[in-house]
Amino acid sequence: MRKILQGLVLTLMAAHLGWAQKGIPVVEAHAVMATDAAHADSTLKVAVVAQVAAGYHINDHKPTLDYLIPTGVKLEPSDQFSVIKVVYPKGTPKKFTFSDVPLSVYEGSMVVGALLQAGKSVPAGTYTVKGKFAYQACNDHACLAPTSVPLTLMIKVVPKNVPLKPVESNVFQRIKFE
Repeated sequence: MRKILQGLVLTLMAAHLGWAQKGIPVVEAHAVMATDAAHADSTLKVAVVAQVAAGYHINDHKPTLDYLIPTGVKLEPSDQFSVIKVVYPKGTPKKFTFSDVPLSVYEGSMVVGALLQAGKSVPAGTYTVKGKFAYQACNDHACLAPTSVPLTLMIKVVPKNVPLKPVESNVFQRIKFE
């Protein structure tokens, strides 16, 4: 009877992981700016907001153990914008049955910040910055294959005399750019 129950539990776990890979995404992510537009020759604050499904975690950007897959944001530089730096939140230490030491992970909602530099002579217009949010999602028993979510950020560049309006302030309060 015990072997039948173990087999049933393993089957349900495999079905759950399969559902996670083919059904609702385990991690969703999108990019936002701190202002409604940008000026040429200025620094832009960008955030990547990610939501990890309940029951799952992703590794810290600086994982506790060398063999763990780190979470990473990669934004592609362009002729109009360069990436100055990317800042990650500190993970939360969590103990799992499969590890002797607590692992630094992200769960639920998390925000990664990035600073972009607009080129000195970027003309007014709308530009696209592409990138990806890479991660490996795990639950308490198994990990899914490493994967990534594509990111697309539309940046409207306006003349210097047009004032910029703050947006998404609740997101940017969570980022320490220093």
